Amino acid sequence: MGCRGYRTMSMKNNLLYVVTVVIWGSTWIGIKFQLGTVDPMVSVVYRFALSAALLLLFCKMRGLTLTFSVKEHTFMALLGLLLFSVNYWLVYVAEVYLTSGLVAVLFSSIVFMNIANGAFFLGTPVEKKMVAGAMVGILGIGLIFMHEIESFDLTDKSLLGLALGFSSVLLASFGNITSARNSKHNIPVLQANAFGMGYGALALTILALGLGKEFSFSATLPYMTSLMYLAVFGSIIAFTSYLTLIKSIGADKASYSIMVVPVVALIISSFFEGYVWSFSAIAGLILVVGGNFLALHRRSSV
Repeated sequence: MGCRGYRTMSMKNNLLYVVTVVIWGSTWIGIKFQLGTVDPMVSVVYRFALSAALLLLFCKMRGLTLTFSVKEHTFMALLGLLLFSVNYWLVYVAEVYLTSGLVAVLFSSIVFMNIANGAFFLGTPVEKKMVAGAMVGILGIGLIFMHEIESFDLTDKSLLGLALGFSSVLLASFGNITSARNSKHNIPVLQANAFGMGYGALALTILALGLGKEFSFSATLPYMTSLMYLAVFGSIIAFTSYLTLIKSIGADKASYSIMVVPVVALIISSFFEGYVWSFSAIAGLILVVGGNFLALHRRSSV
């Protein structure tokens, strides 16, 4: 690839990265308006069902192919099960027992999981700078949420929360690898997301019915607008950006964006909720940014 082609690709990847972290860093605002009347699992069903319907309609209007083989549908369904259904529910349940900060630290470990799973399932080379950058970054996340980590105690409920949170991260990592695999087999990201979100919503619907969840709906402006925001921006745009990034730079590098998401969320919170940055949090922010540069920076060839 020539110098101009490399720079164009680099700019595209940078844009995808920024879109991913900014949108996912802001989705907590929408999620706050989803909690209350409607069961969280049911809200997730609504979110991904709406996202799937809108994406399929978009693909149809654009004349994109929606015809795939049974094998391709199988892997799109696997993507949905791993990335758009059960793992989201497990996060909600884990946060019943753990603070959101601890869950953020747990999710930061997806970088290491993607490195290991990418090497095992796809034969992706393990880059030392990526491992080093991830270690620096997760240390930074630990400093940012130091107070919440210090308040953690080894009770049965806390251990259950850790197990649920870790399971969610592991499923998400397998979902990342599945997306990378689908891209290698020429399954377009948009269509894979459309069908995957549909399959994920269907699987979560079956689980919700099995658990006796009530499919209620809140016809209030805050609930409906936040649902639309999460479906369009948090799911369609952010996941398309993130999974396209996986296709372009690999699951290990792309997953570093997830480590940056809680930092963006706290920056937004400092404007809207008055979050005050402590010395350890500022040090952690510096480490996350430094780890990001170490892991992802690449010298362009002249």
